[in-house]
Amino acid sequence: MVDGSAAVSFCVRDGITALSHLYQSDPLRVLFPRPEPREPATGVLVTTSGGLVGGDRLNVTVRSGTGAAGRVLGQAAEKIYRSVGDDSHINIRLEVARDGWLEWLPQETIVFENARLRRLTVADVAPRARLLSGEIVVFGRTAMGEQVTKGLVREAWEIYRDGRLVWADAIHIDETLKAILGAPSGFDGAVAFASLVYVGDDAAAQLATARDLLAAVGHDSNLRVGATHLGDVLVVRWLGRETRRLREVYGGFWATFRHRLAGYPQTMPRLWQI
Repeated sequence: MVDGSAAVSFCVRDGITALSHLYQSDPLRVLFPRPEPREPATGVLVTTSGGLVGGDRLNVTVRSGTGAAGRVLGQAAEKIYRSVGDDSHINIRLEVARDGWLEWLPQETIVFENARLRRLTVADVAPRARLLSGEIVVFGRTAMGEQVTKGLVREAWEIYRDGRLVWADAIHIDETLKAILGAPSGFDGAVAFASLVYVGDDAAAQLATARDLLAAVGHDSNLRVGATHLGDVLVVRWLGRETRRLREVYGGFWATFRHRLAGYPQTMPRLWQI
């Protein structure tokens, strides 16, 4: 079993965003490639073990200080392997100080047959700060035709504004996973789902933008999408029957949405395109 940690903090130094703190322990590593022009300071999170098994635990903390602009990306898909009983835990904490910007963009998490995943993302976003975060979960190696029928997936979020809980949500699928994935009132045959959560003072105003971008994709029988907001939290969700298509649409939405929000380039990171 592994118990890995990573903590990254960004601050403003001499008028630009810089790294102010870094801690990492196996199997987590954080790399810092040179950002593309006009992009925020960027860290890349790497899991050197190649995936998680039952009992493994990862803890990740990312902070953007006052006025800082940072983002942390996933280097590759995270794999959750079969467990003989214990759960795999991933705990993520995101903090954004006043006038800060933070993007949390991991690549997809692939859940294998009989895997047991519990992931909790907790974010605390100060007034006038903005957070753009998300996750993609894929049930099995779909390109190989695998189907997942048993296991546990719990994907939970807690969002705080200046220390006050404003939104909490959880998707919990247990041993009835096969039935839920196939049920018309459940996942309706989807093999992957994705979430995008934006937190900011203007979240309500951005709902129309999000729905316009979703509508621009047009009708696709392999996708179901929706967007809503609760106060300063905007949530967009996708269900996909084709993993590749969901990833493509999700990436296109993210690129355009971040451009509309903050003026960053309307492109996804190079790692996302590999």
